[in-house]
Amino acid sequence: MHIVSESQIVSIALHHVGNKAMEEGLVLSKKYLNTYSKLNDIFIEYFTASFKSDAYFNFFHESDLEMNEVYTYVQRIFDQPEQAFDQSVLLAKHLYEKSLHPKIKGGEFYTVYFEECSLEGKRVEAVGLFKTENKDTFLQVQARGDVFEVEPQQGTNIQKLDKGCLIFNVEADQGYVVAVVDNTNKGAEAQYWVDDFLHIKQRQDDYYKTQTVLSMCKNFVTKDMPQQFEVSKADQVDFLNKSVKFFKENESFDMDEFAREVMQQPEVIDRFNSYKIEYQKENEVSIDDQFEISNNAVKKQARIFKSIIKLDKNFHIYIHGNRQMIEQGEDEKGKFYKMYFKEES
Repeated sequence: MHIVSESQIVSIALHHVGNKAMEEGLVLSKKYLNTYSKLNDIFIEYFTASFKSDAYFNFFHESDLEMNEVYTYVQRIFDQPEQAFDQSVLLAKHLYEKSLHPKIKGGEFYTVYFEECSLEGKRVEAVGLFKTENKDTFLQVQARGDVFEVEPQQGTNIQKLDKGCLIFNVEADQGYVVAVVDNTNKGAEAQYWVDDFLHIKQRQDDYYKTQTVLSMCKNFVTKDMPQQFEVSKADQVDFLNKSVKFFKENESFDMDEFAREVMQQPEVIDRFNSYKIEYQKENEVSIDDQFEISNNAVKKQARIFKSIIKLDKNFHIYIHGNRQMIEQGEDEKGKFYKMYFKEES
């Protein structure tokens, strides 16, 4: 977990990066942005409020990490903070070269150097890269004598950060620890920020490991099990509920213990272990057998574990507890579910 809202802004460099494919141009400033205390407080709110996820990333490059441009420029800033402005120019030029899709919007590009940030209990420096792509309309009200005049103005809404990343000065040899926001990530053109400009991959920490195993379990239960075994929708929901329950009730994860407690039947356990190998190859991920469980990852992933059985367009059955309280059958009228309960509310 990181805290930047209590940090201090040392410098801000601001440039305008247009769409290169549309020949919008690149406008580079000559010096740091002049700010003052109240404006710095507004900037900290704007730059940091949208970073709410505990999913972190690392810079990478297929050949050599040093060939990742953003990593290299940011490394120079950490080594010599007084060079932040010169590196911001190189960062803006790099972003411009990656702004090639015709739907990419031009906008202001900020390079910000922070001190006194908190990351996982440590005080560290950070570099923030932020881009505004959308403008909102605001009403400027002015009193002229005994009458009021209202004029529309275009500006940046400080409650809506379009694109940003925070790069913390730790784990430099592994590509730093990077937090990312991309609120305009619909469509192929949006991937230029994460994939083309930053070129990052998810950090393989406990959050990542928890997230990956839960995703694998969901795919196994909903996609693979019906092909391998005779399993009802109610059984699938029960497996999903047991999976989430295991993660919520344990501080650490052990693959063998999980398989015994959730999958239970030997043939299902054998298939689950085989599926794990297949899943790693198909998705190009590595799954650890033991790790500390991230509660925040569990909370996020649990939202996609649907405990719902949809029956045509007539009914939805929500299953949250004892699988033995619901039975499935079929008679002359069709298929049915029989549910038992103790109290009605």
